[in-house]
Amino acid sequence: MLTLSKPKNFFNRIPFLVLFLILFLAACPMWGQALLKKQLSSGDYDLWGSLESDKVSPNQNWISYRMTYHNGSDTLFVKNNVNNKMLAFPSGNQTTFTKYNYFIYYSGDSIHIIDPEKIRKEHFYAQNYSYSELNNLLIIQDAAANTLFIKIPLEKTVREIPLVRKYSLSPDSGTLIYTTAYDGINYVYILDLHKISDSKIIAKGTNSFENFTWSKNSKAVSFHSKSNPASIESLFFYALQPAKIFELNPRVNNTIPKDAVITVKSGEPLIVADNSEMIYFKTILKPSPEKDQHSKVEVWNTNDKWIYPEEQNYGKFDLQPHVMLWQPFSGNIVSISSDTLPKVILAGDFAHAILFNPQQYEPQFDFQGPADFYLMDVKTGNKELLLQKQSSIYWDLVPSPLGQYIAYYREKNWWIYDIKTKSHTNITSKNSVSFEGKIRTFEPSTTFGNPAWSKGDKEILLYDEFDIWAITPDGKSVRRLTRGRESKIRFRIAKIPHKNVLAFKYSGLVIPNIDLEKELLLQAQGDDAKSGFYRWDKKNGEQPIVYRDSYISDLNYSLKKTTYFFTEQKFDLPPRLMSIKKSSYAKPLFQSNAHHTKFYWGKSELIHFQNSKGKDVKGALYYPAEYELQKKYPMIVNIYEEQSKELHMYQNPTAYNTPGINSSVFTSQGYFLFRPDIIHENEKVGPSTLDCVTAGTSKVIDMGHVDPKKIALIGHSFGGYETVFIINHTQMFAAAVASGSITDLGSFYLSVGWNNSKPNMWRFGTEEWRLNGKTPFENPSDFARNSPLASIKQLQTPLLMWSGKEDTQVDWHQSIEYYLALRRLGKRSVLLLYPEENHVPINPVNQKDVFEKVLQWMDYYLKDKKIFPWIKKAME
Repeated sequence: MLTLSKPKNFFNRIPFLVLFLILFLAACPMWGQALLKKQLSSGDYDLWGSLESDKVSPNQNWISYRMTYHNGSDTLFVKNNVNNKMLAFPSGNQTTFTKYNYFIYYSGDSIHIIDPEKIRKEHFYAQNYSYSELNNLLIIQDAAANTLFIKIPLEKTVREIPLVRKYSLSPDSGTLIYTTAYDGINYVYILDLHKISDSKIIAKGTNSFENFTWSKNSKAVSFHSKSNPASIESLFFYALQPAKIFELNPRVNNTIPKDAVITVKSGEPLIVADNSEMIYFKTILKPSPEKDQHSKVEVWNTNDKWIYPEEQNYGKFDLQPHVMLWQPFSGNIVSISSDTLPKVILAGDFAHAILFNPQQYEPQFDFQGPADFYLMDVKTGNKELLLQKQSSIYWDLVPSPLGQYIAYYREKNWWIYDIKTKSHTNITSKNSVSFEGKIRTFEPSTTFGNPAWSKGDKEILLYDEFDIWAITPDGKSVRRLTRGRESKIRFRIAKIPHKNVLAFKYSGLVIPNIDLEKELLLQAQGDDAKSGFYRWDKKNGEQPIVYRDSYISDLNYSLKKTTYFFTEQKFDLPPRLMSIKKSSYAKPLFQSNAHHTKFYWGKSELIHFQNSKGKDVKGALYYPAEYELQKKYPMIVNIYEEQSKELHMYQNPTAYNTPGINSSVFTSQGYFLFRPDIIHENEKVGPSTLDCVTAGTSKVIDMGHVDPKKIALIGHSFGGYETVFIINHTQMFAAAVASGSITDLGSFYLSVGWNNSKPNMWRFGTEEWRLNGKTPFENPSDFARNSPLASIKQLQTPLLMWSGKEDTQVDWHQSIEYYLALRRLGKRSVLLLYPEENHVPINPVNQKDVFEKVLQWMDYYLKDKKIFPWIKKAME
């Protein structure tokens, strides 16, 4: 073994070496730093990629993750949590770890299977694949060979099934249904994957079979029979126990209206109830032969429920699909929805449906109006009134998972309706805390949410501002599960990896049952910008897994839950993949964008200030790269509403930003960047914006870092509105950029949001402008007080505006109006209009142009770089 020996006098020389190094670097500080760092330039931007955590192996030794880049390249990695062994697979996706910790992924036209420990591997040309964890079987569909292969990963093939067109694996992965064709006849087979060899024909005919849909408990499956791609002939239902097939053929049984057909339009074509005895399906009127039309005139009636585009896109309920119920064992068919009650929310046990009509109280001028809700017993079809004039927002009315109760939010309280006893109970009226607050950008106070019920529908779980509560349906037992209010930490139930945050059945939100006897994982967010994850149990309450002064996200784990994986980032720390075991320290597994350390970078700081009303406000301040204490810097103030929560968000430097704002680029170019929160006051949104932004900016100026004569303001969309309003009322800013802006509240009130087909009047009630239903006709002074156009004569700040000419979010004519007013008043400004672009540019050429022109505008006014002809021409 080779051993390196130290010089005999090594330890005696240390003080001299250290002293020499200190003196040398003190004399030549920039030379010493230049060896380590360099300034970021646009040519470096393509080095950066984005990290995405993926899957965890059952034994917790392996985790997969992905790096993707702006040029479209991506690489899938698998890394060992114990010995740091790493494998890389270019363009890998559709990943799975098997029960024995083999790794499966799809790349190109092949399925790859690999044992990451021993590097045994195999691959197959295939169209797609599924994995049965229950039986450790891989199902591979080879389109070229027209064969379905069933095999043990990295071992033998146990079954080959020729001529398979489509297949579906049951939720418990124990049963396979598939369709084949021989001599012009299509067959549907059911296969028990435990027995493998036994396939049973459950249907056959000349029609094709599609849309296989399983019950959640895997005990039943339903599917369609189609004579051609556009025509469904029959609906089939197969119960595994007892093994029985049922067919619903409307032409034979006259089970649906003669003028209707079964359809797959409008999503969720089939829902099989968990009890495996009911199937919900959709019908639609048969298309009528087209009539000769001499005019395509649009008729807009002022007494219509909805304006013409909204009615065409979301109304016309007589022409929309209707929900029906089929009970195969009894043969009963029930119409659930109708023209008058077109929207359906299914109870958790599927035995009841909640029906409503979103047009009932129209025309009204909020984004979504109230409705009367009716409760239907789906077996009998009987309906009774449940609630009158109740909010129809999906999170305000949610059935319990087992179908015993309906929870709804009304009059600032949570209520429970007991379906069996037909009773309503207010369960939160005696609580001293509020269950509603400001949680969504520009929206008024809303409920904090109902994330789940405990097992057996015993308790409903509710959020307040900080904590999770468990309350029995009768309201007699109230438990606060967490203690977040004391420490100002907001606890929420953590997302389960690889599952959607929100799940819906028709128009209803589906929430889960959770077992409070077992450990619960929580996401935590502090008012001080710290974040992380906790574990909770009924004995110990919440205990931290990881909680730091950084942004912690993407908690990942296997069923064992003894090792957790998460992503951590800060403004000056690119996202990194971390692992942590119970009662141990977190360790890094993978650092994305490791080249970050070669460049000068800024830092972020949470700033606290008060507005003129004495209210506490926060802001995120980002320092320039190569920051020097004795130097004063230019600053860019970026506004929207609440942005302090982005304090620890790392942003890859790039020229391809949809709104033209990039914190890493701005700070690398020697700018401070400030993002103050804004507290909007009812009926004074413009003045309260001015108040918060100037107060926050003054706070930063007082810190002594910033040149008060070199500060610019920038905002997009509503932030664009805030920007043009502010610069009309203060000379604090040397320049401004406003994009996709609302500039004239009077004309915007009378415009249509073409992205949602609604009149923009809803934005002036309790939402963005908080004018509580006032109109520009009866209350012109309220609109003028908040409208940039009304105060445009006071503008002295150089303004750059831009908009997409296909903007459906904010009518681009708002920018034109402001431009024409500026032109008429002889004020200097520039407007950039991008053809074929919507609210943000999508074309990379335009993204880069916005980015470059915004940066040039800032350099011109904040750094006195008078080298841009397009600006000089406008300012002459």
